[in-house]
Amino acid sequence: MLEIENLHSAYGRIEVLKGVSLRVAAGEVVALIGSNGAGKTTLMRALSGVQPVTGGAITFLGERIDRLPSHARVRRGIVQSPEGRHVFAPLSVEDNLSLGGYLRRDGEIEQDRARVYTMFPVLHEKRHLLAGGLSGGQQQMLAIGRALMGKPKLLLLDEPSLGLSPLLVDQILGAIAALKAAGVTILLVEQNASAALEISDRGYVIETGRIAFTDSASALLNDPRVKSAYLGLE
Repeated sequence: MLEIENLHSAYGRIEVLKGVSLRVAAGEVVALIGSNGAGKTTLMRALSGVQPVTGGAITFLGERIDRLPSHARVRRGIVQSPEGRHVFAPLSVEDNLSLGGYLRRDGEIEQDRARVYTMFPVLHEKRHLLAGGLSGGQQQMLAIGRALMGKPKLLLLDEPSLGLSPLLVDQILGAIAALKAAGVTILLVEQNASAALEISDRGYVIETGRIAFTDSASALLNDPRVKSAYLGLE
């Protein structure tokens, strides 16, 4: 579904992505793990079209998209739930979800909103409240729900558990596992490497803007390099 080849991206003169290559097949959950500053969020922003690329190629469903604007990528089915949630605080929960489906012209928006409310019942309870008044965990649920309203073929999840309590982390990861079971294709950036790999099919480790190594999620969980650097195990 997604193929990234030798991708480069920079902020001014500082190159952040230095030849990243990875693939995501339809129906897979693929985890991208690495330390702060390794380039994970830059890669997600480059995939979404909000961060320019300076070299390489992004191919989605057989089409080169690395020069397409963000909205064109959303129309093709690439939808992101960004790091830091970025909900529309002055708008209601329901309006935030409606904006997630803004580009859609099909007749299934109401059914998809109902599915989001089934996945996250607290959003239904608070659907008329302002998004800015939600807790951090509820805002994260809303950000994921808003992304799902875009009817993604590829869902990009950037640090969905960041700053949440252990209980809420379990809820968010459980929701991701449910999406996987439903066949949603997901590229997952997550600092909680162990949790990410537990619900993924494969994983990539990125270090200073380059893919250091890749393997099945189960193999990475047992890899001494991953255990030492990212799982806190020796």
